[in-house]
Amino acid sequence: MTKYILSASVLLSLTLSAQSWSVQPRILQQGGVLVRQNRRTLAVSASVDNEPTAAPATEITQEEEECLTQQLISKLRFRELQAHLAQRGLPTDGTTGQLRDRLREAVGLDTVCIVDEDNMGDDCGPTGMENIVTFVDESDPDYEVKELQREIKEKSEMGHWKAATRKLKKLTRRVQRETPVPVDVLEAVLEACMASRLQGARAAEPARKVLEQYVEYGYPIPEAAGNYCVKNCLGETGPQSTHQGFGGIDTALAMLAALEQSVTSIQMETYDKVCVALAKEGSMKESLKLLRRMIVDMSEIPPLATFAAIAEAAVADPDSGLEKWVLEVLTLAKAAGFELDNIAKTQDGRAILAAGVVAAERQKNLNLGLRLLTAARSASTDDQACDKLVANYNRASQRASVLIHKEAINKAVTDGQWKLAVRLLELKLERGLRTSPWIWRNVVTCCAKEEKSRKATALLLDWVRMHEEGNADKPPLNVFNTVVNACEICDEHELTLLVLDSMKKTHDTEGNIITFNIALKRLAKQGSQQSCEGIIIGMLQAGIEPTVVSYTTAIAACVNAKESKVAYEWLKRMRSRLVNPNSLTYNTALAACLDGTLESSLLASKIAGEWVEDIDKQLAALADREETFDQYTTVIPDSASKYLSRRVLGQLDEAVSKGEIDERVVEESVRKPLMAISDFDQSERAGQSQKIMERAAKVEEDQVLTTSQNEMELEYETASKAHRTAEV
Repeated sequence: MTKYILSASVLLSLTLSAQSWSVQPRILQQGGVLVRQNRRTLAVSASVDNEPTAAPATEITQEEEECLTQQLISKLRFRELQAHLAQRGLPTDGTTGQLRDRLREAVGLDTVCIVDEDNMGDDCGPTGMENIVTFVDESDPDYEVKELQREIKEKSEMGHWKAATRKLKKLTRRVQRETPVPVDVLEAVLEACMASRLQGARAAEPARKVLEQYVEYGYPIPEAAGNYCVKNCLGETGPQSTHQGFGGIDTALAMLAALEQSVTSIQMETYDKVCVALAKEGSMKESLKLLRRMIVDMSEIPPLATFAAIAEAAVADPDSGLEKWVLEVLTLAKAAGFELDNIAKTQDGRAILAAGVVAAERQKNLNLGLRLLTAARSASTDDQACDKLVANYNRASQRASVLIHKEAINKAVTDGQWKLAVRLLELKLERGLRTSPWIWRNVVTCCAKEEKSRKATALLLDWVRMHEEGNADKPPLNVFNTVVNACEICDEHELTLLVLDSMKKTHDTEGNIITFNIALKRLAKQGSQQSCEGIIIGMLQAGIEPTVVSYTTAIAACVNAKESKVAYEWLKRMRSRLVNPNSLTYNTALAACLDGTLESSLLASKIAGEWVEDIDKQLAALADREETFDQYTTVIPDSASKYLSRRVLGQLDEAVSKGEIDERVVEESVRKPLMAISDFDQSERAGQSQKIMERAAKVEEDQVLTTSQNEMELEYETASKAHRTAEV
């Protein structure tokens, strides 16, 4: 027998109003949101290890805390709920429903279920006409429940997962806590949601709620189904690992929490996928925490692909600052039993090492970057150069490898470690990394400065060979000049000819200023100033204009021959050819005047006076420009200048003491130019020159200035030796 029964609220409403009837269902008004009293009371249970599955992804502000409402709590995702609970010092473990109830209790709200929770429809009691008239079958009180169960199974078998989940919600409202939804009904709905990889992740949230109902009713979650749901609610390319806006990390973590609470065995592949998804999102700390738990607490060995995916995610964005976590990935890989010296044999191992190289370059850790490439080299075979594969794994690793080698080579050059610089250059070439001309130049010059003429020659010839093969830029003329100078210093005449032949072939020239300067240097060493004059005349006849180096070398011959007048004559000649002397030229001319005679001392004073005039002209010319001093044209005195001028002053004092010249004459005219050079550092001119040097523009290569100075030292080697000889 069936009856239609009017509810008491309807009767009361009809009694109070004759014009219209209304009903007050068990819907409460709270905080501007319609809610109903929840029949459930969930126990707060701890997870297996009393820790949250993942730490909150964001911090909660005080303003957000104060704005918590029933509706807002119903929309919070898994990690957002954890963040709010952690802010209050409350446990952050449990399912999504448990976390929401715990948060509601913490903020003083009734434990209620909210309309449209998780955007999945009304989870409150019946509304509208269902609340006014209730159908009761007195012959079978369980008829409606059984009918709903039948309909749920029918819809599930048909694959209508949306209808099945809606009816499951309706069934959940009908049954009491003491009479849970049968497990076969939950299984049917879960299978419908699981079809087609959770319906393309659109059924991820309904599947999560079903899994949490398993936990609520005390049913064990099927291992295969639970792991399948976690893995397939994670997308590959969407934000937070969603698939077209559905599923995502929070849903996966909530499912994972349900599996752990149900003591369901979680597959390693499931943990792997969650770890990688967290890393791709940027939650490296949480990803590595879960990875460490797998290795340390569970004694599991994740596949190398997991470490590779996490490491690659850490360096994917150069502006994220996450590269610092790559070192921990390498540490965990080693803890899992993988040897860095062997992993480069596999694609995933090379990916890990490549990410490590990128991270090392961004953190300016040259030693780590080189160590990882060395580890890859250890795994190489006759058929496979693993360090080359790692260095060129992708564009990021290739760029990082180039920069690491460049910085390491520059540091070795700065420290004068020519063997290390050469070895690093060789490794860079073996790893297929293109080398800029400046790196070649730095290493060649370093070897030349250390008077390793044979090694410098070998490197230059290798450079020429690679240029001919199309694998390197053409060596510039000044590099040939540097190597020739080194060979001359070491008396390697055969090597000199070899380098000159290579220069002629590379630059298609039979001779240039370099060859003439070599002849000048040889004659200057012998003090043959007349022969030097013949060479310069020959240069002019051949149409080759002598440089400041040529004239300075000719003046150096005058030092050895003690011909101060000839030295001064060279100064006048070079000016007549519009070649201005530089500080090294003036130093050499002063050195030629150190013969102990008054005549040479007076000539030195004249040279110093002209030098001071050139200094003033150069300072005035550069005062209003952005330029700085050029190493070949600067006339700013150096330490050698001060020493040589003081030596000349000493000669003048001796001449005064011998009565060769009146002291008053010396003080009034002769000493002043020499004092201006010797006391340059204390003068106003020194301050002006310092300001000009401070605005020197930074060049692309750190070693350009150092290398250029080294090259100049080699080029002026004969003049420099003349200085030292004169000083002694």
